[in-house]
Amino acid sequence: MRRISIFGATGSIGQNTIDLIDRNPGAYDVVALTGGQNIARLAEDAIRLKADLAVTADETRLDDLRAALNGSGVEAAAGTEALREAGARPADWVMSAIVGAAGLPPGIAALDQGATLALANKETLVTAGPLVMQRAKATGSTILPVDSEHSAVFQALEGEGLESVERVILTASGGAFRDWPIETLRSATPAQAATHPNWDMGQRITIDSASMFNKALEVIEAKEFFHLRPDQIEVLIHPESMIHAIVGHVDGGMMAHLGAPDMRHAIGYALHWPERAHLPVERLDLAKLGQLTFRAPDPDRYPALTLAKRVMERGGLAGAAFNAAKERALDAFIAEQIGFTDMAQVVARVLDRLDPDLGPIEAAFDLDNILEMDHLARREAEKVMAQAL
Repeated sequence: MRRISIFGATGSIGQNTIDLIDRNPGAYDVVALTGGQNIARLAEDAIRLKADLAVTADETRLDDLRAALNGSGVEAAAGTEALREAGARPADWVMSAIVGAAGLPPGIAALDQGATLALANKETLVTAGPLVMQRAKATGSTILPVDSEHSAVFQALEGEGLESVERVILTASGGAFRDWPIETLRSATPAQAATHPNWDMGQRITIDSASMFNKALEVIEAKEFFHLRPDQIEVLIHPESMIHAIVGHVDGGMMAHLGAPDMRHAIGYALHWPERAHLPVERLDLAKLGQLTFRAPDPDRYPALTLAKRVMERGGLAGAAFNAAKERALDAFIAEQIGFTDMAQVVARVLDRLDPDLGPIEAAFDLDNILEMDHLARREAEKVMAQAL
């Protein structure tokens, strides 16, 4: 019986992971589930799956979680340190699906105890890619990508050497506003941005899809995971969301990964790797689909992609600064404190402030400095937003 933990169990990735686990009762021993504000869902899943531990990231909700778990035998804990300790509990396979930089410490703790890390948390590699990959190598742990695009690249590279790769193309739906006139984007509301044309995802990642910050994170993540140069990574708008990534080889051949827009494919591939298993996902009918379309992303519509290139070329702690500023700008947009197009301006100005020649982005690349940069960039974002954008 495999021991597994799910970080971010109450979100869309976590719930899809639990759906697959529920379909194979008796195959898994659940060590830990973590969540945020949805205490009822966290407790219900922890009790049904007979988890050893349930953790809420919100320290103020510990009593609520304990009450919901009363009499179940499931241990309750709360807070940042509890999340890290959950990652340190021995497990064979860990799903890392906590949104944001908060997923980094428990993910590293899981690698340190030798678990296979199924990585749905983009921010782990964006903020700390070299550190995380070195940690996995040192402990003999395996990192498996769960983002649909990176899972697609991983699968397309099966049996291939990275030296044969000439280019990697990540596809993007274009999000909720792909066909809006650019001049109307500033007035877009959080509710409008949180409606995705193809995927069923949480609010924050759906808004990030509309702004293409989600794809910007994925571009940086691809560089770190697959050891690519920035100029080897391309993005294409693909409205149908059926091709998730394309790998181009030095001989001119290209390998595309196709599948319905259902995260259970990438999750299931990571859950059963290195084998494949039957998954309850739609089978494509290409004749019925009829056509697949593509177009280049407009840099004026999606400035986040240009910022991602800047981050990759800069290196150091630029990824941590980029992600933290993005997260804080997204918070402000959801709270209707800034406009949709202001988010990219906030991130750009934070990078400008933190990166004069030999600035704090040049600090030593370790976990303490990564977390300090996260704090510093959020503070700078607050200052930027306090001024007129």
